[in-house]
Amino acid sequence: MHILNSTILVALLLFSAWHDIRQYRIPNLLVFSGAIIGVLLNSLLPQDMGGLGILTSLAGLGVGLVLLLPLYLLRALGAGDIKLMAMVGAFVGPVNMLITTVYILLAGGILAIVVVLLKGKLPKLIDNFKIMLLMCLAGSPGMSSLSEKTGLESAVKLPYGVAIAAGTFVYLATTL
Repeated sequence: MHILNSTILVALLLFSAWHDIRQYRIPNLLVFSGAIIGVLLNSLLPQDMGGLGILTSLAGLGVGLVLLLPLYLLRALGAGDIKLMAMVGAFVGPVNMLITTVYILLAGGILAIVVVLLKGKLPKLIDNFKIMLLMCLAGSPGMSSLSEKTGLESAVKLPYGVAIAAGTFVYLATTL
């Protein structure tokens, strides 16, 4: 990945993480303009300067969009997080998006543990896990309506844009 692409992506991710920490939302203007920039850079830059080409960039956008979509459908992530993943995919391409997602999921797990411990919500997290495990063992259909059936509430709210940024930074650091 070219230093120009990396620098722009890092700046976009820093701003999105900052915004997510402050308001628990990621602006559409940021992710849509970032995705357009990613596709344009990859389309206009020659391959020897890190350009992936328009089709590869669009494929990365699509892969980024669908990878964590199940977590959105389960209400574990917000729509802004999914759109931010698509933006990252537009910069890195489909294969690298798969690798980046592994780092993002690891960063998200670490973030969740840190936030739960800092907010003293470990007992709530354990209770939620027990309820979800019992529902799975009982073969309850429709995990997305689990909170409606059981009154299950999230132990903490996470600014997952931070995990997306951190995981992408790890990916970039390992490839530069």
